[in-house]
Amino acid sequence: MGYSVEWKGDHVRLLDQSLLPFEERYLEIRSGGAMAEAIRTMKVRGAPAIGVAAAYGVLLAARATEGEPREQRILAIEESINELGSTRPTAVNLFAALERMRAALGKAEPGAITGALTREAYAIHEQELQATRAISSYGASLIPEGSAVLTHCNAGMIATAASGTALGALVEAHRQGHVERVYATETRPLCQGARLTVWELTAEDIPTTLITDNMVAYAMSHCGVTCVMVGADRIAANGDVANKIGTYGIALIAYAHNVPFYVAAPLSTIDLSIPTGDSIAIEERDESEVTHLEDRRIAAEGCSILNPAFDVTPHSLVSALVTERGIIRAPNRTRLRDAVSGQSERRS
Repeated sequence: MGYSVEWKGDHVRLLDQSLLPFEERYLEIRSGGAMAEAIRTMKVRGAPAIGVAAAYGVLLAARATEGEPREQRILAIEESINELGSTRPTAVNLFAALERMRAALGKAEPGAITGALTREAYAIHEQELQATRAISSYGASLIPEGSAVLTHCNAGMIATAASGTALGALVEAHRQGHVERVYATETRPLCQGARLTVWELTAEDIPTTLITDNMVAYAMSHCGVTCVMVGADRIAANGDVANKIGTYGIALIAYAHNVPFYVAAPLSTIDLSIPTGDSIAIEERDESEVTHLEDRRIAAEGCSILNPAFDVTPHSLVSALVTERGIIRAPNRTRLRDAVSGQSERRS
C-alpha cells in the first residue's frame, strides 16, 4: 500500500478512503476543484492528509494557469485557495497548508510561480513524513510491554499521507513487542474505525478487537486497557483537543478508570490563535450520515438530527500530547507555546 496522497509529476494519486475496506482504488486528481471536491466528500480525510492534499490542490491550480498573465494567474490561484479552504472547517492543517501556499505565491518571482508552489507543497509533505516518523517513535515510548491500547477514529498512514500519528505509534510499539492488542472503536456515524483503522491494523498483523462506540466503558473495566491513543484535528492554545466525535466521552471514561489518555499529533495541529476549545469551529455534517447506513435508512421518520463531526476534550483530561519534538505532559498554554516556537525539549 502506498501513501494516501502522492504527487505524480502532473497530478495527485489519491487513495479513495470512502471505498475502504472493500475496494482499494486510487484516483487521479488533476485540478484544484477536483481536489476540493475530494476533501469535501471525504475521499481524503485525516487532518494531516487534508493539509498535504490541499497544498497539492493549489499546485494543480497553478499548473492549470500557466501561460496566462501574472495577475490573472494569481487571481485564479487565490480563488482555488479559497475554494479549498471552504471544504472542512475544523482541521487546522488545511488552513495552515493553504496559508503557506498563499505566502509562497506572494513571494514568487514573475515567471516562477509554479516552481515556488511546487517547492512549498513538497516541503509541506516532507515535513509531514518526518513529523509522523518522530511521533510514532515518541508515542511508542509511552506504551509499556504487554499493553492493550484503545484507539478511536483513524490516525494512521491513510489519515496523514505519511507514517501515521496515533496509529503510527501503535504500529511501532507492536514492532517493539509492547502491544498485545488494540481495541478499535467503530467510530460512528461514518465508521472510520471499523472501515479504516481495523484495515490498517490487520494489515500489520496486530491483534485487533473491534468494539462499538458504546462498549468503551466495558472495555476499560473488563479488558485490561492500558492506555488510550488518539489523534487530533485541531488543538487550542490551552491544550484543548478537537478530534472525531466521541473522543471526549472516551477521555472521561479513561479518567474514571485511571487510564492514561494520550493525543498524538504534529505541531501543525496546534492553533495558538484559538485560546480554548470553545472557539474551535465544529463541522456539522449531513443528517443522512446518522439516519442511513450506506443507502438504507435505519432511523424512524419524524425526529430531528444532530451530527457534529468533532467534539472537544478539555486539556485537563489529556495525560500527554505526543509531537514530533517530544512528549508534552499535562499540556497547557505555556508548554504548547514553547513547543510551537521550538524552545521545548522532550518532557518525559
